[in-house]
Amino acid sequence: MIEIRFHGRGGQGAVVASKILADAAARENKDVQAFPFFGVERRGAPVTAFTKIDTKPIRNKAQIYEPDYVVVLDISLLDLVDVTAGLKEGGWVLLNSHKKPEEFRDKIKKGNLATVDATEIAVRNRLGSKTSPIVNTSILGALVRISDVVSIGTLVESVLVKSPVKKDENAKAAKEAYDETTILEE
Repeated sequence: MIEIRFHGRGGQGAVVASKILADAAARENKDVQAFPFFGVERRGAPVTAFTKIDTKPIRNKAQIYEPDYVVVLDISLLDLVDVTAGLKEGGWVLLNSHKKPEEFRDKIKKGNLATVDATEIAVRNRLGSKTSPIVNTSILGALVRISDVVSIGTLVESVLVKSPVKKDENAKAAKEAYDETTILEE
């Protein structure tokens, strides 16, 4: 089973990202679960969402404690949350940042690292506003780049169906992020 944990802030689209990814995996005939964990439900508050993907039925309904992938939509959360808690050996941490992955080795001590400037991609595609961009589809494009959870074509199909608004812009953002992701392997 592949387990993915998303860390974001309310309004960035972490929950929608987990659902779009689950839809893409289901389109590839995989069994899926996608669900959020909310603390204080308000814009800007930390949010965690989960996606599980497997080729056989998923019976475990618990949240994810040992993820294969950790996706961070807002790097300010690195100062608040241990995003690598439970990260499996050989796991990946994907950060929304314009910086190179190696610049985060002081904060992210384990796992493979990748970065993508999902914020810039979202702004460029007019997803949200400059002060409050919605980065979920951009970060999903990057996740597909570092993983084999689904193909980029299937992800784009799901984005076009499941995005609540600006479907074409969201699909374009996912493709751009796929191409613009920077990878640093352990």
